[in-house]
Amino acid sequence: MAKKAKAKTAKTAAKSKKAKTVAKTAAKPAKKGKITRREYTKEDIKELRAHSKARTPVSEIARLTKRTVGSLRQKALKLGIGLGHQR
Repeated sequence: MAKKAKAKTAKTAAKSKKAKTVAKTAAKPAKKGKITRREYTKEDIKELRAHSKARTPVSEIARLTKRTVGSLRQKALKLGIGLGHQR
């Protein structure tokens, strides 16, 4: 009788272990693609200067140019132009 009880608990433990494993893998977010760096072209810089003069919000510039807010702020800092609240 003791062997049957141990066998049943081993089976249920294996089932619960599988369920936990499945739950963990399902909860993981999808991996994003590899980060690729794009250089700023002369046209990109022209556009950034135009947005700076027009006082376009940085989040909108980021969406339009498909660049991060941090990237845009760093480039503006190097160019000596103001973006967002830092004017």
